[in-house]
Amino acid sequence: QVQLRESGGGLVQAGGSLRLSCAASGRTISTVAMGWFRQAPGKEREFVTSIGYIGGTTNYADSVKGRFTISRDNAKSTLYLQMNSLKPEDTAVYYCAAAKKFYATSRSADFDSWGQGTQVSVSS
Repeated sequence: QVQLRESGGGLVQAGGSLRLSCAASGRTISTVAMGWFRQAPGKEREFVTSIGYIGGTTNYADSVKGRFTISRDNAKSTLYLQMNSLKPEDTAVYYCAAAKKFYATSRSADFDSWGQGTQVSVSS
């Protein structure tokens, strides 16, 4: 498995922006898809976005389309999530994940490595 560590979370006002990073170590991530999930208090973990192994394809949840952008730098073994126009409903713990697939899947079961998460809080 690959070890994943998220960073970049914090508190921001509605309409603001944050950029999350996920540093990978252990095995290479250049041959697998990567993704971001989130879990709000009292809710189940949900898919946010994913990206194919070379970054050519992406997949977004409807709730974040047009506001969030996923990207990756395989040379740096790092995944990113640029979050703009943040809303209070985006408040959650955000998790980075590495897939068992090479394509941009949205299924949680397709991911086998998870980070510890980083808190994102958006105030109204």
